[in-house]
Amino acid sequence: MSEENLLEVDRLITSFETERGLLRAVDQVSFSIPYGKTVGIVGESGCGKSVTAMSIMRLLPQPSGKVLGGEIHFKGEDLLHASDKRMREVRGGEIGVIFQEPMIALNPVHRIGRQVAEVFRVHKKMSKKDAWDAATEMLALLRIPAPEKRMMDYPHHLSGGMRQRVVIALALACRPDLIVADEPTTALDVTVQAQILDLLGQLQSEMDMSVMLITHDLGVIAETCDEVVVMYAGRVVESAPVEELFGNPLHAYTKALLRSIPTLDTPPKSVLPTIPGTVAALADYTHDCRFCQRLGKKTVTTRERPEFKEVQPGHRLEICKECSDL
Repeated sequence: MSEENLLEVDRLITSFETERGLLRAVDQVSFSIPYGKTVGIVGESGCGKSVTAMSIMRLLPQPSGKVLGGEIHFKGEDLLHASDKRMREVRGGEIGVIFQEPMIALNPVHRIGRQVAEVFRVHKKMSKKDAWDAATEMLALLRIPAPEKRMMDYPHHLSGGMRQRVVIALALACRPDLIVADEPTTALDVTVQAQILDLLGQLQSEMDMSVMLITHDLGVIAETCDEVVVMYAGRVVESAPVEELFGNPLHAYTKALLRSIPTLDTPPKSVLPTIPGTVAALADYTHDCRFCQRLGKKTVTTRERPEFKEVQPGHRLEICKECSDL
């Protein structure tokens, strides 16, 4: 494991038991997250982004979800072979998770204060009073007004933006080394989204954390990330530093995603470019290029998986003759 990297995921394979047998949702995914950096994971729904994150945290649905291969190293430690006790220490204590739907992430029958204070009690072994005080300070750090009053509220008393701040408070409570943010702004309006992202960036700088940011929004990726990993149909098809990826995309899927973003030059009421077709169901994944499968290209006859390799310094690409621009 490189000394520069906090997290390294190497050839991760995650599958689910279904009525149609064991289906592979994450297919030999590899990427790394350096210390103090933000790495964005981008792709359409169903491409394996959240499953990758849940595999890292070992929070896959049981008993159907299984990690069948690969390695996950966090600060040099192999998480796939860590004990359940050790993983309970890692989750929340060393890796924080910001879930994409705050109303699901928060328990509706417990007050906000109890839920945030529980993190300090479990991981820091604080007394009830000290944990309550620490939780109040955490809400204040997240710019939540009147934190003492909010501690006594239930989740349904708060707006979507405030609930998201509480979820971020839960993730940051123990000042973890890594934050896994799974679409943290999806349910928020644009102005609140900007506030949350700015706040997350400030706290990352203050706490010197690394961030794994999962999102559909390439604008958020461009604004906040240092490196980008593009996933399609359970595989990484391209990864590069953010400026390199936006300035010189090499895979057809990456280019299609970038073309779908409206710009200031886009004429009013014009039709935005879209990607034809949809992501195939797990049971229908082909072994060769899956983006060619989506586009229905008849030239794809090989059963060999396209090679994934570094084509420029820091720029890695799935090499398909039809989809890669080399």
